[in-house]
Amino acid sequence: MKNYSDVFDVVPDDLDDLDHVNNIRYVEWIQDISKKHWTQVAPKDIQQSMIWVVRNHNITYHKSAVLGNTIKISTYIKSNRGPISTRVVEVKNNNTDELLVKSVTEWCLLDAKTFRPKRVPEEIQSLFV
Repeated sequence: MKNYSDVFDVVPDDLDDLDHVNNIRYVEWIQDISKKHWTQVAPKDIQQSMIWVVRNHNITYHKSAVLGNTIKISTYIKSNRGPISTRVVEVKNNNTDELLVKSVTEWCLLDAKTFRPKRVPEEIQSLFV
């Protein structure tokens, strides 16, 4: 499995009323890292002919991130079945390596013109394994 990672700092706009990173922000980070991984790995012609939509998010919150924390977010494809790709995202404190959030998301591959589900082709699977 090919991992993709990014590192960044928690900023004031990331926080909720309790001064922790807002749950909505984690969902945004999960979607952002997934998209970055896809655009980093998949050739442009494939990106233009296929799109991904979320079918299901399962998010487990282990510990809070706060202002000033440096975050490392990593992702990889766990499996593919039919049009469904299961992606794991882990959000960690970059300084302590503590797991903050782990998500398992099912993404459904669609044809970009018809918006109909499309089996994940071997050509795409091989890019991420």
